[in-house]
Amino acid sequence: MASPSWLACLCVVAAVLLVSPAASPSRGLAAAAADPTNGFKAVSLSESNFVLQKPYDLQSNERYRFAGGVRQLWVLSSDKPHTPQSNTKPRTEIRMTGYDYSSGVWQFEGYGYVPSGTTGVSIMQVFGGGESATTLMLHVYDGKLRYYSQQVVEDNIYDRWFRLNVVHDVDKSRLTVFVDGVEKLRVAGHGGDKHYFKFGVYTQHDSSSCMESRWKNVRILMK
Repeated sequence: MASPSWLACLCVVAAVLLVSPAASPSRGLAAAAADPTNGFKAVSLSESNFVLQKPYDLQSNERYRFAGGVRQLWVLSSDKPHTPQSNTKPRTEIRMTGYDYSSGVWQFEGYGYVPSGTTGVSIMQVFGGGESATTLMLHVYDGKLRYYSQQVVEDNIYDRWFRLNVVHDVDKSRLTVFVDGVEKLRVAGHGGDKHYFKFGVYTQHDSSSCMESRWKNVRILMK
């Protein structure tokens, strides 16, 4: 029998149609630049490169579904962490494996969707930092995509598919974020000697009781 907390969650699976340093703003945000994947080569990915992290006491299908080419990930603020030993907040994320990197220029590309009501959550991160766990996180607060909990990257991402590209130039310690092909953010990295990409939902402060994101056509590219 379903728990009351699950019944109260706004992102019920049955309602989802799956087939359907301080940051500085980038210059020229109003004009679309060249395709951010130009000059990059996509690496080969199989399902084994997509490793699920979810509340440790639940089955995968209780927080994750992959159908029609869409990965749907959701988590409750009351869920347990992804391992019994972890003190982190609840998450349902895909950890990209097989392509951890420490140098060069790497890129994450994916088409994301965040249903209205989801807030206080990280939906994508570049893991690995010097004095912090990450070198970049993208949070959602009240329909706005933010760099961590700071400046706005995109004003309105609720209830629509958006194309997200994150370029990490390790040697220059620079990250560039594109939304729908337009450069929206350029920031310095946070150091670290190994990095990898993650996407999904990872609880942050002031979160909704249920958080969800959906992803399709996820790629990793490199120069």
